[in-house]
Amino acid sequence: MIIKTQQDVTPAVLEAYKTIDDARMREIVASLIKHLHGFARDVRLTEEEFQAGAQIVAKLGQMSNATHNEVVLMSGSLGFSALVCLLNNGNNGQTETTANLLGPFWRLNSPRTENGGSIIRSPTPGPALFVNCTVQDVKGNPIAGAEVDIWHSSPEGLYEQQDPQQADMNLRGKFTTDAMGHFGFRSVKPAGYPIPIDGPVGDLLRIAHRHNYRPAHLHFLIWKEAFKTLISQIYTPDDVNLETDAQFGVTRALIGDYVRHDGPSPEGAVGEWYSLDQTFVMEAGVSKLPRAPIQ
Repeated sequence: MIIKTQQDVTPAVLEAYKTIDDARMREIVASLIKHLHGFARDVRLTEEEFQAGAQIVAKLGQMSNATHNEVVLMSGSLGFSALVCLLNNGNNGQTETTANLLGPFWRLNSPRTENGGSIIRSPTPGPALFVNCTVQDVKGNPIAGAEVDIWHSSPEGLYEQQDPQQADMNLRGKFTTDAMGHFGFRSVKPAGYPIPIDGPVGDLLRIAHRHNYRPAHLHFLIWKEAFKTLISQIYTPDDVNLETDAQFGVTRALIGDYVRHDGPSPEGAVGEWYSLDQTFVMEAGVSKLPRAPIQ
């Protein structure tokens, strides 16, 4: 098709990509073309703005490596990651879900830990936290034998690979649900932390006058054959950044009931300590593990 005016561009491009064999890929490419061209028309994108945008896209790739992914960080900062998660969980976006973002700090091969055991592997000062969880299916039946990975930041807001004072695999553990779908562990109450702002994500947050903090949370990855792998984060309700999360990850279903206690706990903690009871619901589906962000 010979293009005469700007109105001819989009139909010509759509026609050219009708030859994609895979039906789903053809659908995605066609929609991308329509929305991308529509965006340019909507804002009347200038040539200078297009060049600046291309430089930002290039820098996102240049800053991504084995330990940092600026593309995913930007996706989260635009709410795109949260949207994709919610569209694909909770009966395809129809109901609330405890599914959430994987984040950049999950590691393979966390230490196997017995139910009720501690995931504190080096001195980590902070309020004790006792967590009791139940995993069930959509009908409320307990799911036994599910593998559960736990990881979280320290009370100083640092994951163990960021902090030379923490032992390897500190505040990480792998559990197996019992016959009642239960697992539990002892840890310390986590703190929120800043996301990196030395690239395009930081530039975006600054021009919007937004902070770069994530509210405190625990990470869960639950795997069981015949169920869709459940990735979750359970946030503390007392974090000052709960409603302004830099990555838009907080949903109502993910705000945990972290109960504050004073005095000795049944497990021997003294002073201020916390308890958390949480139920996770797994949907039927394909069981697979994501690629670990940290190699």
